[in-house]
Amino acid sequence: MLDVVDILNLFGFDASLPTKLVRHQDSRYPIEEFSRSGLLELYQSYQGRPLFHNAKQIVSFYGLSGNRACFYGVYQVLGHRPASEGPVVGAFPPADWRRADHYFYDLERDKRFEELRDRLIIDWGKGARSWVQKLSSKPVLEVRAPGRRLSPFEDYLEFSLTYLQLKDLIQREDAHPDWRSSLSAVDGVYLILAESSGDLYVGSACGEEGIWGRWREYAGSGDGGNARLRELIAREPAVYPDGFRFSVLQILPKTMTKEEVIHREAKYKEKLGSRATGLNAN
Repeated sequence: MLDVVDILNLFGFDASLPTKLVRHQDSRYPIEEFSRSGLLELYQSYQGRPLFHNAKQIVSFYGLSGNRACFYGVYQVLGHRPASEGPVVGAFPPADWRRADHYFYDLERDKRFEELRDRLIIDWGKGARSWVQKLSSKPVLEVRAPGRRLSPFEDYLEFSLTYLQLKDLIQREDAHPDWRSSLSAVDGVYLILAESSGDLYVGSACGEEGIWGRWREYAGSGDGGNARLRELIAREPAVYPDGFRFSVLQILPKTMTKEEVIHREAKYKEKLGSRATGLNAN
C-alpha cells in the first residue's frame, strides 16, 4: 500500500526537514467548511501551545469520518509571534485565541502540492486524538479524481450534506458521477435541517432527474423556490443557506405517480411536525 510520504515525494517533498503532521478536527467548529472558505489556514495558525516551534514545515489534513484524513496542504513555518498580533477575518478567531501568551504562526503554503488538495485521503491511525504528530508512515486510502471532494456514494440513508457540500457536488458533477447517477435514479422524500434552530423542512422530488434534479435547484438559489426558506435566508443571511443540511428520508421508485409521492411527503410532514413547528407552510 502506498504511503503518504511516497505520494508527497512525487511533488518534491523534502522529508529531511523537521516536519509535523496535523489533522484538524474540532467539534466546536465546521472544519471541513473552513477548508472550503479558506478559514482553515487562519484556524491552524493560531495555537495555544508552542506546537510548531521546532518545525520547518507542517503537512496539514482535515478529519473525515472514522480515522480518515483529507490532505489540505504543505506549509512552511516562517516564524511565530504573540497571538495578540495575529490577523482577524470577520469575527474569527474568537477573542480568547488572541491572548498574549498564545501563538500565531506565519505559515506559507507550498504551491507544489496544490494538485493534491482535497484529493489525497489517508488513514490517520488509531490515535485520532493525537492531532499533531511527527512525520511518520500513513497509508493512502484514496486519491480522488480532480475536482472531487466527496467520498464514493454508498447508501441513500447514510449521508447528510451541508449546503456547501451540495453546491460542490452540483458544480463538480463530472467529478461525482456516482452521486449524480444514484440521486437521479430515484424519486424520494428529503429533509432540510436548519442547523442553528433545529427547524425542519420536508420536501419531495419526482421527475426525470429525481432527487438530483430537485436538489440542483437548491444549489442554485439556496431556497429551491420555497417561500418559507427564502424568508429565513432573507432574515438571517449570515447563517443561511450555508446552515442548511440535506438528507434523504425515503427513496421511491420512478413508477410512482406525482400524487403518490406527495402523499408520502405529507406523511413525513405529519410525523416530524414540520408544519406545526418547522418550515413547511402546508
